[in-house]
Amino acid sequence: MIRLRFMGSTALLSLSAVLGASLPALAAPADTAPLPEVVVTADRPAAPAPAGRATGLASPLGAFTLTGTPLAEASAASPDTGAMMTAIPGVQAAAGGGVSSLPVMRGLADDRINVLTMGMAITSACANHMNPPLSYVDPSAIGSVEVLSGVTPVSKGGDSIAGSIIVERKAPQFAAPGAAFTVHGSVSAFYRSNGDGMGTSATLSLATPEWALDYSGSASQARNYRAGGDVMVRSTEYATQNHLLTLSKKTADGLFSISGGFQHIPYQGFVNQRMDMTDNRGVFGTLRYQGDTSWGRIDARAYWHHTDHVMNFLADKGGSTPTTGMPMDTRGNDLGWSVKGDVDWSKEDVIRIGNELQATTLDDWWPPVTGKAGMCCNTFENIHDGRRIRLGTFVEWEHVWSKEWKTLFGVRNDTVWMDTGDVQGYNTRTDMPAMFLYPLDAAAFNARSHAKTDVNFDLTALARWTPNERLDTEFGYARKTRSPNLYERYAWSSSRMAASMTTWFGDANGYVGDIDLKPEVAHTLSATFKLHDAAREAWSLEVTPYYSYVENYIDADRITSTSWSAPNPFVLLKFANHDAELWGFDAKAAAKIWSSETWGRFDLTGRLSYTHGRNLDTGDGLYRVMPLEGRIGLDHCLGAWTNHVDVQMVAEKTDVSETRRELTTAGYALLNWRSGYQWNNVRLDVGVDNILDQSYVLPLGGVDFTTFKTTGVLQGVAGPGRTFWAGATVKF
Repeated sequence: MIRLRFMGSTALLSLSAVLGASLPALAAPADTAPLPEVVVTADRPAAPAPAGRATGLASPLGAFTLTGTPLAEASAASPDTGAMMTAIPGVQAAAGGGVSSLPVMRGLADDRINVLTMGMAITSACANHMNPPLSYVDPSAIGSVEVLSGVTPVSKGGDSIAGSIIVERKAPQFAAPGAAFTVHGSVSAFYRSNGDGMGTSATLSLATPEWALDYSGSASQARNYRAGGDVMVRSTEYATQNHLLTLSKKTADGLFSISGGFQHIPYQGFVNQRMDMTDNRGVFGTLRYQGDTSWGRIDARAYWHHTDHVMNFLADKGGSTPTTGMPMDTRGNDLGWSVKGDVDWSKEDVIRIGNELQATTLDDWWPPVTGKAGMCCNTFENIHDGRRIRLGTFVEWEHVWSKEWKTLFGVRNDTVWMDTGDVQGYNTRTDMPAMFLYPLDAAAFNARSHAKTDVNFDLTALARWTPNERLDTEFGYARKTRSPNLYERYAWSSSRMAASMTTWFGDANGYVGDIDLKPEVAHTLSATFKLHDAAREAWSLEVTPYYSYVENYIDADRITSTSWSAPNPFVLLKFANHDAELWGFDAKAAAKIWSSETWGRFDLTGRLSYTHGRNLDTGDGLYRVMPLEGRIGLDHCLGAWTNHVDVQMVAEKTDVSETRRELTTAGYALLNWRSGYQWNNVRLDVGVDNILDQSYVLPLGGVDFTTFKTTGVLQGVAGPGRTFWAGATVKF
């Protein structure tokens, strides 16, 4: 099948709504709903699972999977896979570049989330985290996305405290038995008026009954977008391309596959960073075997990923020349394996065991700049020969006690070894301005041992109770641990110029590492209550309250420096351990409200999320925590014609991190609409985002540093204004 597809907007996802107290029984639409919602991955089976099959608690009630049509609708938004996660209650996206948003899960972001991209644990090879793991996969190549928040089974990953995002490529499609050869594929394209965003993607599959060769490729680009009122938001342009080739072979009892891919981002603006991405190249290869055995199932992978990354200034920040630029180069490698087995111990018991390795190397260096005394005449070594090796092992037991009760218990050990080499600044001069003084910091860093070893333990306990056909409940506790990343431990310079280059928070502050940081340990309690009609078609209501106490949460403390004195509005910070807490709830609901042969079917959907975070040692708010957010939407379907309208509402953000001078933001509401028509192998789509062209500031957007650099005005990052989009899909 050839597919030509024009893609829509994140704001137009079909699952969008505010859950209000006035809605007594909102519900999950049936499979015939006009616009599909995010699918809950683990519904209660009617009886204990049969022998040879996992019982389902490895995907808790609060977990979600995007796949099939729901994934296609979500991925139609943009080439930004991180922003696609906002389809799920409790998950937001912190603004980055056009394809580099950072997912935020219940107030915890970035490295605190275990992200597996086609089985690879990819490290952000950048002091600004401009190339996070999800930026290396285009939505058009994704087959499924599994998202687990809070109480996450140990089999779903370690070295994280927020949860897991597991992205898998599309499964191979083999020819039918007896067929000689088949060919199918797709071509996609989209256009968005705001920023002249456009892109194409294509897939092609050549298959026999035992072999399949699959290719997927994509390319997209956009100019700076405009906020409400036709105000340009500078440093938001981007261009990217991705390519993936996979060869798969069916075996008597499983599937073997080998994949290779390449990504190139020639430029990507970052409105909330001092720097921009001026080149990023990623190359990777993976091996995977999935098989059934006499005792259960096995899933074994090995991977390698290499990144070459360059930062400098794009035109909106002044551009770069041999005397005005500031080149910053990074090279990173990730090498690892994962071996997991599901052992069918009995009809009621499944034992999961596994072992994982992630070995990371990182070099971050800044070449000297001709004619600039403060950046001459040595290469600045920010991270030199950095190494982070993690070896993890887990065991997990899932048991069916009765039709009503199931439990899951798991333990995990992750040992993390970290080290780095000696460093140097641009120079060893002591007569430079304070912001360019490096010798004392470099000497102090080099004088001590850099090697650290963390021995971390995780524990997960889950119980599911289904007393009747209208109620599912689940209760859980998890102890999750994360060791610091290489920058949190080894960023060494406190000079203003150097420290302000180490920040992935979008706040324009400067950060200094601490070799003695302790791992974060989160203790999380969570419960999920899911009410629905007996047939699970007319209505549903799901609520998940949670509480997390985090020992040694890696926050930041202010430190004094003459190079950071007034009138500079930004501050110098050092990563520091503190105790913290986060609590809140996620809720979603939906209901079928009317259906007729003449007018079609109408469904109401809704969701509401809230998180509160606090540093218990200082009383300060935690950084980048989303305020109360809700969405309400109306879906309509009549034959092959679908319509959707929704309102997204976000409360004002006043609970901020004073230590980091986080900006407050006003509340806002956005109205969006879309319509689609399917005719055989052709689909047409049109829509409008932010219909009323509202002007608003992104609560997780950070500081608009591009505007500050050119005007001296300190303000937040504005969200996109009114956007028209159109698309078409053709299959062969």
